[in-house]
Amino acid sequence: MTLRLALFLALAPLAATAATCRDTSFDGADYTLCEVTLSDDLRLFHSGDDGAYGSFTKVNAALEGQGQTLGFAMNAGMYHRDLAPVGLYIEEGVEKAPLVTRDGPGNFGLLPNGVFCWGDSFRVIESRSFKADRPACRFATQSGPMLVLNGDLHPKLLPESDSTYVRNGVGVSADGTRAVFAISDDEVNFHAFARLFRDELGLSDALYFDGNISRLYAPELGRHDAGFPMGPIVGTVVPKG
Repeated sequence: MTLRLALFLALAPLAATAATCRDTSFDGADYTLCEVTLSDDLRLFHSGDDGAYGSFTKVNAALEGQGQTLGFAMNAGMYHRDLAPVGLYIEEGVEKAPLVTRDGPGNFGLLPNGVFCWGDSFRVIESRSFKADRPACRFATQSGPMLVLNGDLHPKLLPESDSTYVRNGVGVSADGTRAVFAISDDEVNFHAFARLFRDELGLSDALYFDGNISRLYAPELGRHDAGFPMGPIVGTVVPKG
């Protein structure tokens, strides 16, 4: 572990700024964006003493005993019927589910897929590249497909596709200091969603989290989406006011 990462891990629990969330429109569709910087206390959540949290409400209940609450949150990757992560899942430096690099059915197996990893910076890394040169991650979640990879759209995302859903994902800045989380408020196809990150937000790497079940918790916008239980959840932690 580098000195820089060690210092970041030591200081991260003290960070208490909140993500900035806003509504926007792009190419005829509405979206909600939440932007996070390295000064935010961004974490992944999956399970507590009673099993998988499954909801923003249960994560908040777990944080309440520590005098904390979610600043914003959304679902953060695909999961099995028992809510276990489909691919790599790292929480506080501990790997709880392994990396998957084979192709397969469904959106997750539509290679290239990728890993959203953060420690001393935010990174979205293609999964096989991650395996070949694995970075230190305080938190990491694997999902797929990649939406944008080194400034290029995933080659199998078709502009004319009629497969449209509410979708969510994350993109990162080239310098690794910002992560922008997005959820569509309208049903969009993969190509349109990927273009949001590249063409509107100027982000060269972006990863799809999920569709149809996509949900957002953004109290500053008065938003708390409900629905089916979730697997991995990503969100910022702030002091409970």
